[in-house]
Amino acid sequence: MTYKIVVDADACPVKTEIAQTALHFGIPVLMVASFDHRLQPMDGVDIVQVDRSDQSVDLYIVNCIAPGDVLVTQDFGLAALALGKKALALSNRGQIYNERTIDFLLERRHEQAKQRRGGKHTKGPKAFTDEDRQAFLQTLTKVLSGLQENQAE
Repeated sequence: MTYKIVVDADACPVKTEIAQTALHFGIPVLMVASFDHRLQPMDGVDIVQVDRSDQSVDLYIVNCIAPGDVLVTQDFGLAALALGKKALALSNRGQIYNERTIDFLLERRHEQAKQRRGGKHTKGPKAFTDEDRQAFLQTLTKVLSGLQENQAE
């Protein structure tokens, strides 16, 4: 079974780390971003730029992701769709999304959106740190190692 890493690349702070790790494992990478975000060419990485409409990146990713692929995204909704297509999904901070956690994350996002519409100020995500980068790298390496071990069996 061949798989790839698919990246929701618009606001992804770990694109270089993904490319380097994937190259080490010999896994192709597909980075998808809107035309508003210029992506730099990297070895082993295919880049797709889509129009800037609200859900263009997500729609492209959902249409090309396959079972066994690895999705990197901050978007809980996109992660849920990927899980439904039997792909693996992880955040750029190293959190692995799964069937047990995604419903809670979507519900929390929905509640916060309702509060914002009602005029309440909610906190955004905390600033991305070097610790987040390291946690992501550890998780990605573990996931890719696991996939390669499963293929060898």
